[in-house]
Amino acid sequence: MTTTIIWFRRDLRLVDHPALTEAVQAAGPGGEVVALFCVDDHLWGPAGANRRAFLVGCLRALDESIGGRLVVRWGDPAAVVASVAAEVGAREVFVTGDFAPYGALRDERVAAVLREADRTLVRVGSPYAVAPGSVLNGSGLPYKVFTPFFKAWMSHGWAEALPAPGALQWAALSSEQWPVAAASAGHLPEPGEAAAWARANRFYGEPLAAYDEQRNHPGAEATSGLAPYLKWGCLHPRQLLAELGSSRAEAVFRSELGWREFYADVLHHRPDTVRSAFNPAMAGMEVDVVDTDGLFQAWCDGRTGFPIVDAGMRQLVAEGFMHNRVRMLVASFLVKDLHLDWTRGARFFMEHLTDGDVASNQHGWQWVAGTGTDASPYFRIFNPVTQGERFDPGGVYVRRWVPELAAVGDRYVHHPWDDPAGAPPGYPAPMVDHAEERVEALRRYAVTRGR
Repeated sequence: MTTTIIWFRRDLRLVDHPALTEAVQAAGPGGEVVALFCVDDHLWGPAGANRRAFLVGCLRALDESIGGRLVVRWGDPAAVVASVAAEVGAREVFVTGDFAPYGALRDERVAAVLREADRTLVRVGSPYAVAPGSVLNGSGLPYKVFTPFFKAWMSHGWAEALPAPGALQWAALSSEQWPVAAASAGHLPEPGEAAAWARANRFYGEPLAAYDEQRNHPGAEATSGLAPYLKWGCLHPRQLLAELGSSRAEAVFRSELGWREFYADVLHHRPDTVRSAFNPAMAGMEVDVVDTDGLFQAWCDGRTGFPIVDAGMRQLVAEGFMHNRVRMLVASFLVKDLHLDWTRGARFFMEHLTDGDVASNQHGWQWVAGTGTDASPYFRIFNPVTQGERFDPGGVYVRRWVPELAAVGDRYVHHPWDDPAGAPPGYPAPMVDHAEERVEALRRYAVTRGR
């Protein structure tokens, strides 16, 4: 009898799982497959309560779908995977390829340890429709701008989705203690593959039809909500792409999936951009290092005095999620109103986001900070008041997350300090003058350009 191992990571599903399909084929008739998940402290440690809780839920859902046969072990993956392979006599360990900086190096270490024992790490597929590094320009170099990347990505195409494997015998193997996540501060999405598809099916109805018109309005709840499921591979992006037609709204959603793939490709080629500016010309931008006024903490707490910024930060901590338009606004406020380094905000996001994906998160922040690919021009400085009035005109989103403003009328809900009745008790005054800080941000930008 042949035994193989499927090492689950960011692919917690059974349908359209090429690595699992190959593990089953390699085991052959009468063979067994070990379903393994390794709790890696390098990844588990930095994850906040929201992402940990959602991951544990997804693991529980996966375990239930395979009859309670998910094997959980703790420790350095190189040691854990080699130990399990020796325990069951498996010659091959199958994984979905990992293209992020840490994941790629980890897999090289695991492969090296397995080779010493005459075993093989078999990488199959990718968490992306098109594996990072597959799309290059005419000179054989990676793309630095989204639009030409997207065109080449579309031309490259992707494989069709696979069904779940048929006859499959999961091996019985003891687990170590399952990870226990602290209770999340708020309500998280229902975890698992079935929940992912329930969410996708809801979105592909009426919300998708209005996606291009409503997606920038945080009070409308018009986005897909699928990012946490894509993060952990409860579904695969090509499964979503296969369901899209040619309408404008579907084209916009396809483009959003393309941005996720683009940022993964950028990080694959430039792993240094996890912490460093993609554009070296912007690396010298002056930022405030000493925060004597506690500006960063007030931003984290949603106590800046700017309603839509505060609403976004409170939603992040409570739900492990923030609407994408609001992510841009709060990032712009931190970088260009408070003049703090983008990496501080990116790190806070990664601590709280259920969908925390290092490629999308870091490069989304760099887009706003003007240091990345396709960067927003540095002189594009979001005004939190006018942005709130444009995208949350009735204050629905703001009142949901900043209850202190519940009684403020629509006219003043995004600038309550102007209300003739006075700002509501308990809500802070604006911590900065946006107009003044905009001038200061542009001054620093001019100095950087003149270097």
